[in-house]
Amino acid sequence: MTIQASDIHKSFGALEVLRGVDLSVAKGELVAIMGASGAGKTTLLEILGTLSRPSSGSLLIEGTDVTSLGDRELAAFRGRRIGFVFQAHHLLPEFTALENVMIPALIAGRSTSQARSRATELLTRLGLGDRLGHKPSELSGGEQQRTAIARALINEPAVLLADEPTGNLDSVTKEEIHSLLLELRRELGQTIVIVTHDPALAGICDRTLVMRDGLFVG
Repeated sequence: MTIQASDIHKSFGALEVLRGVDLSVAKGELVAIMGASGAGKTTLLEILGTLSRPSSGSLLIEGTDVTSLGDRELAAFRGRRIGFVFQAHHLLPEFTALENVMIPALIAGRSTSQARSRATELLTRLGLGDRLGHKPSELSGGEQQRTAIARALINEPAVLLADEPTGNLDSVTKEEIHSLLLELRRELGQTIVIVTHDPALAGICDRTLVMRDGLFVG
């Protein structure tokens, strides 16, 4: 299993947001998590992405018990093995598409030439080969999101986590991103977990899990 989460609890003071979540995700699986606002979806995604630690429970990613890692080890693991895509693209406005995608690889210790080569390959694969030198303000919403996906993939992560990745996009661009996610799973064997309110996006996934009051239901 790429992800094995067991009995995950998360509390903020007296508020228990996650109440014993179990989740297994196999390599190459495309999983959607749905539910009303406040159900605990984003909190769970943050824990799966090691951005937040659970109050209790265990989390294995590719067999590594990430809850046992120190902060520095955890940050290094996150940078190498987990990719993130958000509703807001979070691209740095002063850098080109190519430079934005290169940044995580440089942080992970790759040489500039390695990072540039890999970023160029990914952006070209995602249909942006002629947009490498464009800054975010010169890209459409769909192009910005594809750049963000390339950035998330640059270090060949074990899992790609996406939080409302099509939330800001028009219907045509949403379909393009849906097709891209399927392609990544098919061609790269990429494991992907998506939090979404979009039933069309959930409909392309292998499984859809529904959260309510901090637990999966149904």
